[in-house]
Amino acid sequence: MSPRSASVNEELRRRSRERLLQAAVEVVSEHGYEATTLGDIADRAGSARGLVSYYFPGKRQLVQSAVHRLMNRTLEEALEREPRTEDGRERMARAIDAILGLARDRPVLMRQHMAGLLQAEGFLPCPEQRRLAELLRDTVVRDGSQDPDADYPMLRALLMGSVYAALVPGVPMPLPVLRAELFKRYRLDWELGVPPDTEAASGGTCDTDLSRFFATGATPEGGPEGQSK
Repeated sequence: MSPRSASVNEELRRRSRERLLQAAVEVVSEHGYEATTLGDIADRAGSARGLVSYYFPGKRQLVQSAVHRLMNRTLEEALEREPRTEDGRERMARAIDAILGLARDRPVLMRQHMAGLLQAEGFLPCPEQRRLAELLRDTVVRDGSQDPDADYPMLRALLMGSVYAALVPGVPMPLPVLRAELFKRYRLDWELGVPPDTEAASGGTCDTDLSRFFATGATPEGGPEGQSK
């Protein structure tokens, strides 16, 4: 059996990392951060436990990357859904609704994420976080910002603050109230984006199929991962 090509090995590594990211989102959503071990995540991903440390320095880095992946893919999906639009105000509304929607649909995961950001490490640089930053920065640019270097951090801070306010145990603020404040701040009409009273935004249920956010498809060149052709 001939050895795999370098490109196939690279694709296998990418898919292994994707499975770990997806598994981290799933397990932390179900059990919370503290009750989740790297072994739990590796088992859910169908990966060797030692493989986790090959891609991520530790659990905090893995979970933060996983949540940022979910956030940037959720945001990307919202911005590009049909009917597609280049209107900056509509895109800003979609961005706000996408992030608030994560607080509604995945409260355990987002609460744990916010708590993690308050640790000493804060934001941990990773490709997922950089992509999220690019999307939010592009959103303020399309909304007409003359100073995106100042306006992007403000949007990020306002969204983080709103998620935090929505998830504070015992005294959560209603998402429609938070949405109204953000829409007022950015001079957006209530009907833009996905208003809370529309069918698409109702229910507060969580879509359990995350496959569209994580590229974990079939192994290239056929056969199960780990075999050579």
